[in-house]
Amino acid sequence: MNAQENIGPKPPPKRTGFKRIIAATRYSFDGLKLAAETESAFKQELLASLVLIPLAIWLGDTAIEQSLLIASVVLVMIVELLNTAVEAVVDRVSSDFHELSRQAKDLGSAAVFLSISLAVLIWLLLLSN
Repeated sequence: MNAQENIGPKPPPKRTGFKRIIAATRYSFDGLKLAAETESAFKQELLASLVLIPLAIWLGDTAIEQSLLIASVVLVMIVELLNTAVEAVVDRVSSDFHELSRQAKDLGSAAVFLSISLAVLIWLLLLSN
């Protein structure tokens, strides 16, 4: 028995070309599905996006305004996914309290807060004119 056998299951084979694109797309949809099923904050943001994105198309006067409104909503979901990933890694490393773990989670939360603040600011600025 060599050292590799003790590590755990073997990683999936490396794919190239079109097969890699298909696999990456599947993994991305798996991640979105997982977030929607298990993360309440992402679920709330997803539901809000179902209202806000059509509203952005309706309220934006130009394609640029519509794009900014939509991008600000999608950015919040992207940052939430990254924050969830950071939290999962921190929790995977240890369930014991550690100051660096708290800092990582707080920084991820701060990133989500800033993305939401930016979205609100963009919506207020564009819709107040």
